[in-house]
Amino acid sequence: MRILVIDAQGGGIGKQIVTAIKRDFPRTNVIAVGTNSIATTAMLKAGADHAVTGENAVVVGCRKADVIIGPIGIVIADAMFGEVTPAMAMAVGQSNAKRLLIPVNHCDNIIVGVSDLSIGRLIDGVVKELETIYHDIQK
Repeated sequence: MRILVIDAQGGGIGKQIVTAIKRDFPRTNVIAVGTNSIATTAMLKAGADHAVTGENAVVVGCRKADVIIGPIGIVIADAMFGEVTPAMAMAVGQSNAKRLLIPVNHCDNIIVGVSDLSIGRLIDGVVKELETIYHDIQK
């Protein structure tokens, strides 16, 4: 299973996602894509197997991933203070991969009806959903 983790800004959410995945699925191939080098470096230090930066890396990675994980902003053009380009958002949205999107309310994007949980609780939810996907793929 190839997991693509996408993050922007400082890479804090991506770092926590990579850490949790590598803890619970140590043999899973995790590819980290940052919209900038700071985000990429944070995810690489967290244990990602491969790490790349930029728009084209997102576009190519989305074609090859089984699962894409990141904040909800990765599917919204110009989100995350403009770091998510329209091409990135389209690549994520059009990918055949399962998408696990974390409902983070920031950068003028508010997800109505979603509890304001801590990032830790949201990432626990990602790992739980990933377990279901992993077992479905193994069948």
